Amino acid sequence: MTNSLGSVKIARLDEVEPGKVKVFNLGQEAIALCNVDGKIYAVKDVCTHDDGPLGEGELNGCQIECPRHGARFDVTTGKAMSLPAVLPVPTYKVDVQGSDIFVSLE
Repeated sequence: MTNSLGSVKIARLDEVEPGKVKVFNLGQEAIALCNVDGKIYAVKDVCTHDDGPLGEGELNGCQIECPRHGARFDVTTGKAMSLPAVLPVPTYKVDVQGSDIFVSLE
């Protein structure tokens, strides 16, 4: 299902608890949805350091930590916050309509 902005429904709000991360597939792309104090952010489920699964990491405030080597990323911007990562993780536009979460890969 797509919305008027061309985004695709990926999940429901109740599927991503506050302070948690959950991974969903959107086509060929694995997207980690992060619930930061009730606001949903979407990042690619891959660490830019070694392609580790970010969605398996811990969410601390607005930062997610890769479970492999501890690189941290700001889920609001994608910015790498600590070594060993130096490149940002891709982020995606999120649109919440009612209880549905839509994500745009463009």
